[in-house]
Amino acid sequence: MTDSTRQRVTLAFTGASGAPYGLRLLQCLLRADCEVFVILSKAARVVIGMETDLSLPAGTGKAETVLREYADTDRGALTVCGLEQWTAPVASGSGAPASMVVCPCSTGTLSAIANGASDNLIERAADVALKERRQLILVPRESPFSAIHLENMLKLARLGVTILPAAPGFYHRPQSVDDLIDFVVARILDQLGVEQTLVKRWGE
Repeated sequence: MTDSTRQRVTLAFTGASGAPYGLRLLQCLLRADCEVFVILSKAARVVIGMETDLSLPAGTGKAETVLREYADTDRGALTVCGLEQWTAPVASGSGAPASMVVCPCSTGTLSAIANGASDNLIERAADVALKERRQLILVPRESPFSAIHLENMLKLARLGVTILPAAPGFYHRPQSVDDLIDFVVARILDQLGVEQTLVKRWGE
């Protein structure tokens, strides 16, 4: 697949628990030959180190190398953007991908997006997706949700944002933690229109 025909996706990691969901999603997107722009919050880097064996170095280039090795594929295109890299394509409506996923999405980031904040590149990229009426998928991982969280989700849902909580099902008889992760990632890929065989569909 050429660069001009690749599906382009912005993937943001925030400080919510659930880093394995985002990393597995990244792996699947690259293996599907997508062009992926990754943005990592400072808290996301900490959480990734706590929840996985992955240690992301400072600097976008080195982080790209580590993430590429983790994905274990030479397919797709990967660009890691700095949190304050305002010249990145994702910061502009004329250059941003058609789809953006925040996985996992902290309730702090959820609030910032719902209220139009653009204090970092994650928030700006989400703001671009909203103003350009492009696909935006948020994957919150919190429990329980407060009324504030729910109000922010409702506000965004009414604007066309997909709220896809990291809540795996069990009808596929998961045998491992990886199976639970794949359930959520499969739902995200379905929303993006990326072909996946991670989980059998209902009735199959």
